[in-house]
Amino acid sequence: FSMLISVKPGSIPAMSFVPVTHVRLLTVCREAKPERTSQSGDAGRELLEKGRIQSRDAGHLLKSSGMLPELVLCSPLMRARQTADELCAAAGLPAPTVVPWLAAGMHPDTALNELTGYREFSRVAIIGHEPDLSELIQWLMGSRGNSVEVKKGTIACIRIYPPAKLGTLLFLAPPAIVGDL
Repeated sequence: FSMLISVKPGSIPAMSFVPVTHVRLLTVCREAKPERTSQSGDAGRELLEKGRIQSRDAGHLLKSSGMLPELVLCSPLMRARQTADELCAAAGLPAPTVVPWLAAGMHPDTALNELTGYREFSRVAIIGHEPDLSELIQWLMGSRGNSVEVKKGTIACIRIYPPAKLGTLLFLAPPAIVGDL
């Protein structure tokens, strides 16, 4: 079955289209287990030893799976920076880059638009907070609602199909599973 369609030039309205990202593999990691409170406020909460172990386990998983990111971006909040530092050290990756847009309160569209600034990388990891990360994963999967839960220390990997804002969840592993691998 074939069909020939004839369209007159100018009869279809022009559409502006900007590719969302060239990232093909997005690793999403929620900050690991932090202390409950800090004298310096929420932004200054540091990882507990359990959180440091969770972060190193996530780094080992990425290294052993062959899914190492070329670039790691993280929130400026202390617990996310420490998660990123531990993950990168365990995986043998360069130090993470701190970006303000990953701070708590990020919208999924913001993340995807910001990732356009990293076009030279096809594999990027982001380390941030809830509910931002679960919303981003759901957004990429074309789902809305509460279909994904990202617990502290969870790591997920999504294959993105540029230029679309859609992807396929390859895995989502909470720290209890990652630590057993």
